[in-house]
Amino acid sequence: MSQEDQAEEIGRAEEDSGDVHRVEIAGREIWLVGTAHVSRRSVDLVREIIEREKPDAVCIELDEGRYEALSQEKKFAEQDLREVLQNKQLATLLLNLALASYQRRLGLKLGVAPGSELIEAAKVAEENGIPMVLCDRDVRITLRRAWQSISWWQRIRLLAEIAVGVFDSPEVSEDELARIRDQDVVTEVMNELGRMMPDLKRVLIDERDAYLAHEILKSEGRRIVAVVGAGHIDGMKKRLEREELADMDEITSIPANGWIWKFVGWSIPAVIVGSIVAIAILQGPEAAGENAMIWFLANAIPSGLGAAIALGHPLTILAAAFSAPFTSLTPLIGAGYVAAFTQLWARPPRVGDFSTIGDDLADPRRWWQSRLMRIFLVFVLTTLGSLIGTWAGGIGVIRNLVDGAVG
Repeated sequence: MSQEDQAEEIGRAEEDSGDVHRVEIAGREIWLVGTAHVSRRSVDLVREIIEREKPDAVCIELDEGRYEALSQEKKFAEQDLREVLQNKQLATLLLNLALASYQRRLGLKLGVAPGSELIEAAKVAEENGIPMVLCDRDVRITLRRAWQSISWWQRIRLLAEIAVGVFDSPEVSEDELARIRDQDVVTEVMNELGRMMPDLKRVLIDERDAYLAHEILKSEGRRIVAVVGAGHIDGMKKRLEREELADMDEITSIPANGWIWKFVGWSIPAVIVGSIVAIAILQGPEAAGENAMIWFLANAIPSGLGAAIALGHPLTILAAAFSAPFTSLTPLIGAGYVAAFTQLWARPPRVGDFSTIGDDLADPRRWWQSRLMRIFLVFVLTTLGSLIGTWAGGIGVIRNLVDGAVG
């Protein structure tokens, strides 16, 4: 049997196994390599297919940010963290870290770092002088669209599920490990979430199927190898066979909050300010001043206390305390972001904090030891304190208005 016949026979066997799929469209040949993101077998398969096929381009299920994080073994640059805070994306980033932490710990049990097969694809492409194309949607867009797609009740449920994953060590049997090695673990998790929340699956899986297929179709070259999670294969293959391009404007936009939430966001400060004005009219300026001080202290004390519990820098505690009474009167920015940005400026993370974030996140005892984790703690605890203060101060001011009017 000739070498070409052997290669063809191997290709057919791989296609039958479900790991590799060959799609022919308009004179082009596309090899879809379905991988598990924590599988040594996937790493070896990726190298074998690319070296054997010598394609015109290698498409990889990564965006620029994730590729940089994986290839340079760092999670974020300090400048990136400032941008995250400025864009009010810290909660989204924390969600992403929680998912990555669980995946990383599972990968350690399997003996391979998460995403190794994707980096292997880039490495083999570079070794063979083959152009590499990063085909995935920006993970920040994906997470923000996912967050916006579900209700507040579903968000609480999602955070609870993720918290269980973060703190629950993924103890699995040898049989379970063998099964996981043959699957795309992240997609399996996402599919489980999708069964609970169909809108979440649409954003995390279906939209990314469309995005990945679109980018592959747009890639130059007659022969292409695309390395993607196994869970994306079915959806992508159908789109590729139909040569179906996605509405990129639609699936890359961030939906705005509905008018109801905008109304709620502005109604609370309107009620507080209106109540203090009414007290000034009905009870006099002195009473209005006393209630303004009630509002100030009710917000400042729990917010500052939250930053202190997080072991924030003294400037962070002051920023939390003095900003909360004012940020609570506008939905544009929260005291948590003001405090987190101050903490970042006063105590920037060390280089080592970025490399250990996955382990730190999984162990509550290490939250106060890492400068990076302390920024997250400052954000969460200051935000919680501000929420408590808003309700406590608001109830106090409104009660004094009612008591004064009745009296």
